[in-house]
Amino acid sequence: MTRVAVIGIGQSLRGDDAAGLEAVRRWREKFPETAGKPEVQIEACELPGLSLIETLSNVDAAILVDAVQSSAKPGTVHRLSENELASFPSSSKSAHGWGVAETLRLRSQLTGTKVGIRIIGIEAEQMELGAGLSEAVENAIPILCEVIEEEIHALL
Repeated sequence: MTRVAVIGIGQSLRGDDAAGLEAVRRWREKFPETAGKPEVQIEACELPGLSLIETLSNVDAAILVDAVQSSAKPGTVHRLSENELASFPSSSKSAHGWGVAETLRLRSQLTGTKVGIRIIGIEAEQMELGAGLSEAVENAIPILCEVIEEEIHALL
């Protein structure tokens, strides 16, 4: 049986940076049958780092949902491989300080094992402290929920 983690990443008090957390929460509500499967593990990760590495050690595959910043239109949904995430320009680094790409690289170096990683990114408009989700990101959350569901079915 393939064990899959669905991990929402972001900081809940930093505007669109909370999109990953919110998308996973809403996906869980919209697709309770999938979310309730014993092979699906659901996590929220406010600061990727050692806790993310530990979570990935217990699964065969993972779907990471996070806000990203590039030159795309706010609200754009990206499906990225681990290598594609690492290719985002340095100006698109995570608001978490130690970003997801760096954490995944460290995990690979430390463990030497491979976990099937799929990253669903949503283009952030703003990540201001104390702000809520922007309208563009809020409108894209239902699409993110559908993409999460598709990715899980592809992995299981």
